Amino acid sequence: MPDQTQAAKIREGQGFIAALDQSGGSTPKALRLYGIEEDRYSGEDEMFDLIHAMRERIVKAPAFTGEKVIGAILFEQTMDRSFDGMPAATYLWEQRGVVPFLKIDKGLAEESQGVQLMKPMPDLDATLARAKEKGIFGTKERSVINAADTAGIDAIVEQQFEVGRQVLSHDLVPILEPEVTISISDKAEAEALLRAAILSRLEAMTGDDQIMLKLTLPEEAGFYGALIDHPRVMKVVALSGGYSREEANARLAQNRGMVASFSRALTEGLADDQDDATFERNIGATIDSIRDASVAG
Repeated sequence: MPDQTQAAKIREGQGFIAALDQSGGSTPKALRLYGIEEDRYSGEDEMFDLIHAMRERIVKAPAFTGEKVIGAILFEQTMDRSFDGMPAATYLWEQRGVVPFLKIDKGLAEESQGVQLMKPMPDLDATLARAKEKGIFGTKERSVINAADTAGIDAIVEQQFEVGRQVLSHDLVPILEPEVTISISDKAEAEALLRAAILSRLEAMTGDDQIMLKLTLPEEAGFYGALIDHPRVMKVVALSGGYSREEANARLAQNRGMVASFSRALTEGLADDQDDATFERNIGATIDSIRDASVAG
């Protein structure tokens, strides 16, 4: 059974989930936005050291506490590192009151039927066992929808639930993330197909298991209300998906019961060369704005 104190924090906490899980493919862009160009590092080791330093600076900021940030999603390499001399997951929960999650997908396959499924994860059971030992509460797995294709969306949801069942077998809570690309012309149609596919699989679940969902902010406010209220769903969180923080917050505030799980929108306005006072003021204002949008309505 997942940790019930942490489960209560996710269900009842008045805050959002920070996405600190940039992978190898997305890290160079994240560093550029943070003010670190590629000529500042040589090779992946130095790159990951720099992104870890950014993450550590964020989680150690005074505003980053469980009163406003109820959870944080970590990259696997981050799980194996430390914050302030403590194992990362331990630090988040024991020092900050923030529930730790782990990104488990290994990237996206080539597009087929308008979607990109997750690549195979042959070592997933070993990863999940290690995550449980390190104090991780749940996981996150991302795939992408680029068109309102019925067969493609059904395949993506089926894969998400299949991996979710594997996660649940390790007493961890999966965050299923079938992201709908915000720029597609048939986004609303894709969201309707996605909602129906998810609901059908939620109805087929047995036992007492609960999952979480991480979804693109919908075109119609309140569109995912049936998922938010479903007894099989612990929490529905929203990804920013390329929206600016201002627009993401505005859209989020219109969706009752949906809380943020932002990545790029969380780090917007932060820079490596900011002094500590400026950095902490900026991240504090960001956390307040995202938290307020998450609890609106």
